[in-house]
Amino acid sequence: MGAVDHRAGTFTEFEAFVAGAAGRLLHVAVLLTGEPETDPPTARRLLAGALARTYAHWRRLRADDPYEFTRRQLCAAYARTAWRHPAGTGLLARLSPQERLVLVLRVYEGVAEEVTAAQLGLPPERVQALRGGALAKLRAAAADGDNAA
Repeated sequence: MGAVDHRAGTFTEFEAFVAGAAGRLLHVAVLLTGEPETDPPTARRLLAGALARTYAHWRRLRADDPYEFTRRQLCAAYARTAWRHPAGTGLLARLSPQERLVLVLRVYEGVAEEVTAAQLGLPPERVQALRGGALAKLRAAAADGDNAA
């Protein structure tokens, strides 16, 4: 009896995960970087790195949620490198990197405040304050846009 190659099954499982989750994860990366969705090279690089780390840990992730793990990797990579990138374009460009992270995790992804706080290494009160400040900036920008029209 020959040895069984478990890597082929692992790759197939990972490939199926990427096929199902990559679109949403890329959108998270685009929201964070502020790049246009038609050409987001930084967002693609961040996602590729997060997916590479996910694949490296794939066997240990079977009991966990690979989407959650990949999103954490993506957000951590953005947090480490946000200072290198311009703010991007669009409505979120006026937010700080921390505000973007909080807003994307809390509002777009629906991550609980405590989980967001733990992931970002912040107290829950700070996450709440960042979310409130970010939403206030967005409301003010929307009001300015309405007044300009």
